[in-house]
Amino acid sequence: MGERILLVNEYDKEVGYEEKLTVHKKGLLHRAFSIFIFDKNGRLLLQKRDSLKYHSPSLWTNTCCSHQREGELLEEAIHRRLKEEMGFDCDLKEIFQFTYKTEFKNELIENEYDHVFIGRYDGTIVPNKEEVEDFKWAHLNEIKEDIKNNPEGYTYWFKLIINKVEQYIQNNEV
Repeated sequence: MGERILLVNEYDKEVGYEEKLTVHKKGLLHRAFSIFIFDKNGRLLLQKRDSLKYHSPSLWTNTCCSHQREGELLEEAIHRRLKEEMGFDCDLKEIFQFTYKTEFKNELIENEYDHVFIGRYDGTIVPNKEEVEDFKWAHLNEIKEDIKNNPEGYTYWFKLIINKVEQYIQNNEV
């Protein structure tokens, strides 16, 4: 059996655990997180998802995203996964939550209660080659322009939340 992730209700209350692929086949609501890391120049660290990912392969997205595992606190999960995917850790602050649901061409379904975190990091990036095909730093205006011109090159959830993250950045210090 594969990794088991946390199922939640529409109020983000824990309701159980299920195997990750089963969750995505059935479209069950589950807790997720999305991490946005900025550098001192205000650039966002993007990752290109590995070409072998079970959904959204080879698409650009936010720095890191994943799920809370069985027996793990959300605070533990965000730091674990940032280290696993990008090879570093830093302070993270939750800035908002949202839900979304979408079906992919391979019939998998994302139905997530997503916690969005922000952080700042200026050190070395050592991406996990099994998770990350590529990475780059870019300013939000450059990213938004590229999304406008190449929307198929970005993940569904990233396109949903980039404007809200930008609003937060404009009104707060990272």
